[in-house]
Amino acid sequence: MTISWYRAANRPRRVAVLSLHTSPLEQPGTGDAGGMNVYIAQTAREMARRGISVEVFTRATASDQPPVAELAPGVLVRHVPAGPFEPLGRSELPAQLCAFTSGVLRTEAFHEPGYYDLVHSHYWLSGQVGWLARDRWGVPLVHSAHTLAKVKNAALASGDTPEPRTRVIGEEQVVAEADRLVANTEVEGEQLMRLYDADPRAVRTVSPGVDLERFRPGPRADARAALGLRADAVVLAFAGRIQPLKAPDVLLHAAAELVRRDPGLRDRLVVLVAGGPSGTGLEQPTSLRGLAAELGIEELTRFLPPQSGEGLVDVFRAADVVAVPSYNESFGLVALEAQACGTPVVAARVGGLPVAVDHDVSGLLVAG
Repeated sequence: MTISWYRAANRPRRVAVLSLHTSPLEQPGTGDAGGMNVYIAQTAREMARRGISVEVFTRATASDQPPVAELAPGVLVRHVPAGPFEPLGRSELPAQLCAFTSGVLRTEAFHEPGYYDLVHSHYWLSGQVGWLARDRWGVPLVHSAHTLAKVKNAALASGDTPEPRTRVIGEEQVVAEADRLVANTEVEGEQLMRLYDADPRAVRTVSPGVDLERFRPGPRADARAALGLRADAVVLAFAGRIQPLKAPDVLLHAAAELVRRDPGLRDRLVVLVAGGPSGTGLEQPTSLRGLAAELGIEELTRFLPPQSGEGLVDVFRAADVVAVPSYNESFGLVALEAQACGTPVVAARVGGLPVAVDHDVSGLLVAG
């Protein structure tokens, strides 16, 4: 680490947050938007409530996006032109790092030196930009990985595509350069040290929380009525991006097995799947619907678009169980949000899910 943590005792006045590949303004559950978007938006709002100005830099994906948009009082989102005005796959984004970095540095250059007190990068692509900004501005770099290539590659879903060597090298560089590495769980912190040789002095564990003003228990009957579900239905729910890593197919197989064991369930069972294809799921965007038909539960499965606000709350409240069967999760905000709504979770015992789910108390953890 080349920069000392010289402002550790002082609260920064202005933080530059880097989120190159996805914007906190996007709807979670589709494209590359997910838990990280929620994390960035909520932490930015909380910093602003504490008197810290936050500016989030993200790549512009449409020509009609304003250069600057307000996410919340004290939180600005800057859309930086870098490449074509359209969504790009993560494999295409490294080619835009130079353009994005130039846009970030140019914005700072319009201000007096010392305008930003700290850089916080999210995901390895942003970390590459943060590393250069840190050196140019002479301020500390905080980095949150959110997911790690070496961990993902060790637990790939069947038929999923491994993370490329380019990403592995990029992550190793960012880990070596960051002044602070924020891990969601102690397990993630250990992975950073064991797999990436992170300096233990740089690693801090800060587990995410949940918005309890939004996600809280409420009448199940009302939520089911809002979704057009029978009051006596048996409802299994999945919320998130439709991709092999998240394993929504596991829930469909489980539902089919329940019906096989108890044919009487067919009249009452409903499987709610809320989300849109993303990542490698875009290669076969209709595969989940095809699987439901193949398993004979097509009429029991309801596919909903990505839900926001009260729509997502209704999904969680309406469900008897929310499934989080991912092959890997750095934390698993969906599990936390569902439990906050009073709904138990059945989750894979992977990544941060054992932290988010209290086994035999708020849900069940399943090995493998």
